[in-house]
Amino acid sequence: MFDDREKNNNLIKTTDLFGETKIVYKQGKRKKTNTLFEYDDFIDKFEDKKTTDECYTPKKVYEIILNYLKSKGKINGYEEIIRPFFPNNDYKEVEYKKGSIVIDNPPFSIFSEIVRFYTKREIPFFLFAPHMTVFGHKVKQVNVIVVGANIIYENGAKVPTSFVSNLFGNIRVFSDFKLYKDLESLNKKPASLPKYEYPNEILTVSDLTYMLQKGIEFEVKKQESVYVSKIDDQKKYGKGIFGSGLLIAKDKAKEKAKAKEKAKAKEKAKAKENRIVFKLSKRENELLDKMEQGEEKKYYYG
Repeated sequence: MFDDREKNNNLIKTTDLFGETKIVYKQGKRKKTNTLFEYDDFIDKFEDKKTTDECYTPKKVYEIILNYLKSKGKINGYEEIIRPFFPNNDYKEVEYKKGSIVIDNPPFSIFSEIVRFYTKREIPFFLFAPHMTVFGHKVKQVNVIVVGANIIYENGAKVPTSFVSNLFGNIRVFSDFKLYKDLESLNKKPASLPKYEYPNEILTVSDLTYMLQKGIEFEVKKQESVYVSKIDDQKKYGKGIFGSGLLIAKDKAKEKAKAKEKAKAKEKAKAKENRIVFKLSKRENELLDKMEQGEEKKYYYG
């Protein structure tokens, strides 16, 4: 039945979402679609994985995305998942069959171009996106899923990542805490170290440094202080004062408390000085008025 075509290598095998293998014919000279189940074998051929545009997605990350989309009922009706973004492949030349969906991590340098391409052709997609510029695509029809999870890709790049799709109807943007937690759970977190809080009667080098950096000098006389390496309350924890400290007289402790409050006030004032507060213009307020009245407006006007 397949004699001639088999000899000419015109047959290819594809696997659908349910793990079933299908034999189909290549059509024309289009490049072969890289499906979900062929992707891992393909990228193993490439040893140099250093550029940000080639951030190969770890299996566990991709599995989280698939499970997320399944839980939202967004991929159950599609027969094939396509992953068109790999070196030396032109995503525009891939055959996007009816019933397929693109779920992949595209080159961020041409992200807007890719979003416009899929949107114009009404190809279903769910794409990894650079978190801080996730609004930069300027395409009205898409959904933005703000997550901001720090994903460590196979090339070692740690990239805050969100997502852009066209699967969520009329929603322009939403944030998803569960997806954030699931992705962040893959990152190895160091053990949380306790923070020590000493009474005002204990003076440490850190105290003096904090005050000094805010322009506040502080001094203690010999008769007002005693060197200590730990206080009694630390013994049950087996802890001590890092670098040792001073037990200072109660009157001096009150001075220290006031000096630290003054340092905190200077810190807040400095932060406020460096803040630029933007206000809406008359034009932008008029745009909001039109929005409330349900008038047609441009999606992106800046």
